[in-house]
Amino acid sequence: MTIFRWVMGLIFGVFALGSVLAFIIFILAAIDLWIKRARAWRRLAWAAALFWFNVEVWGRVAWVLINWK
Repeated sequence: MTIFRWVMGLIFGVFALGSVLAFIIFILAAIDLWIKRARAWRRLAWAAALFWFNVEVWGRVAWVLINWK
């Protein structure tokens, strides 16, 4: 699971960084296209975080059920 956490952290970081950079460009240039891009990147980052959380929770549930005594 450690590798999965690092990969998901990297994916989340890339998407979050893209969102922040797009928002900064929007603030500096006042071009509406960039706020749309920032929101799209933010949604992807949020989806990656939720996917990680789901895998962590359901992985733990499966582990408990498999090792139930």
